[in-house]
Amino acid sequence: MSSVVSFKVRREIKEKMERFRDRINWAEELRRFVEERIRELEAKENIRHVIKELEKILISVPKGFQ
Repeated sequence: MSSVVSFKVRREIKEKMERFRDRINWAEELRRFVEERIRELEAKENIRHVIKELEKILISVPKGFQ
């Protein structure tokens, strides 16, 4: 199932988008951008979570290796 998302851009940007609409599928471009950005944010979030979990583990380092 899909949902509609809308946003505002300056009038000049909208005019430029209309000028290139025969070459660019703006809806698809924006969908791909949002999906990629979400993947990036989720990856960063996952890395932070893993780091926190690793910090909880007490690791004993033998003397001389510190």
